[in-house]
Amino acid sequence: MRRERKQNGTQSDFSTGSVYRHIMALAVPMTVAQLVQMLYNIVDRIYIGHLPGGSALALTGLGLTFPVVTLIMAFTNLFGMGGAPLFSIARGRRDGERAERILGNTFSMLCVCCVILTAVCYLLMKPLLYLFGASDASYPYAAEYLRIYLLGTPFAMLGTGMNGFINAQGFAGTGMATVLIGAAVNILLDPVFIFVFGLGVSGAALATILSQLLSAAWVLRFLFGKKSLFRIRKRCMRPEGKLVREIMGLGMAGFVVQASNGAVQIACNATLRDFGGDVYVGVMTILNSVRDVVAMPMQGLTNASQPVFGFNLGAGAYDRIKKGIVFVTAAGVSYMLFAWLMLFLFPEPIMGVFNSDAELLARGVPALHLYFFGFFMMAFQFVGQSTFVGLGMSKQSVFFSLLRKIIIVVPLTLLLPRAAGLGVMGVFLAEPISNFIGGTASFTTMLVLTGRLFRKNKGIAEGK
Repeated sequence: MRRERKQNGTQSDFSTGSVYRHIMALAVPMTVAQLVQMLYNIVDRIYIGHLPGGSALALTGLGLTFPVVTLIMAFTNLFGMGGAPLFSIARGRRDGERAERILGNTFSMLCVCCVILTAVCYLLMKPLLYLFGASDASYPYAAEYLRIYLLGTPFAMLGTGMNGFINAQGFAGTGMATVLIGAAVNILLDPVFIFVFGLGVSGAALATILSQLLSAAWVLRFLFGKKSLFRIRKRCMRPEGKLVREIMGLGMAGFVVQASNGAVQIACNATLRDFGGDVYVGVMTILNSVRDVVAMPMQGLTNASQPVFGFNLGAGAYDRIKKGIVFVTAAGVSYMLFAWLMLFLFPEPIMGVFNSDAELLARGVPALHLYFFGFFMMAFQFVGQSTFVGLGMSKQSVFFSLLRKIIIVVPLTLLLPRAAGLGVMGVFLAEPISNFIGGTASFTTMLVLTGRLFRKNKGIAEGK
């Protein structure tokens, strides 16, 4: 308990000092951590995209596995992102027994879930991959990668899902090490297995699961060990129906976000296969990778604003929240405008990082220009959703995520190539349309609802 009090005593007071500095102080390490986490899959794509002979088709095959990887992450979020906040609440109430039951139940449900997911994916691998957009030419590459990658499902789910319990106890350095260890090992082993040993796509998958194994071992060693304030104990591992439902209820938002990402990937890949063939599935794999990397600083900035906004809401410092929203919006839009300019001016060098196939680049550059048109509008989507989360309005955040992806992107992806006769370009056009509509709707609604929230809370504080 003494150590726990020491950890709690280090919390920053976000209601004093510069709001901008508080946000940036959190944004830098959060962005670095998220970028390192992303390197797991990004590095695989870069190396696979430069395989001698057939690199474009191999990259396409790798892109087809994204919905499966996303599905695994969705169920990881369902339990990991649901359990960690409940665990923190129990700690705050000094209910150590409940905290360890939440920890044990989350661990058990992740174990059960990873076994079921792995079995289902192996049994349905071929029909799933064809549903996700595979062709007879690209299927062998996708299956080669997935057969090995699925062996690491327990490591991926336990390493990522349980790491939140380390951070929730105040051991941020240990939690950061989990991500750094896995990414560093993956970066080092990828070229060795792919090129030196000549294992190709299989080598990329093998490097990934070994890195995930080390990350999971690091997490579990800590949570089963004496340094952890709360440990995984056998008596707490038996699933309790009520507790599991609470965990899943809180983790549903993270599950829905990931699941909707998977739905978008499936719709895009399947439509591109039908209208343009494997090369355009490879193009979309690269564009998704570029978008993930380029948008990362924006995500880091908006995610860093959440604890600052939440703290100041509790402190009744509404003017500081308004200043923070203005700062994050201005900084985010400026950055995204700059990123859009770079993508417009240097499309070939940027795409060339992931693949050097002449045909893929020739078809990819026009697609990139269309896909990233008005890219700065995505900043308004990020600001709106992150502000909702920071101020405790998670339902609104989930709604606008679903609005952009499921209600706008998926239908447009299916309809524009057919109904409007746009072919493959209709798939790439769906993204900017969703950014303009979703970004405007999310940001405008956020301004209206936060204004009401501030006036209501101010009135309560003044006794009106």
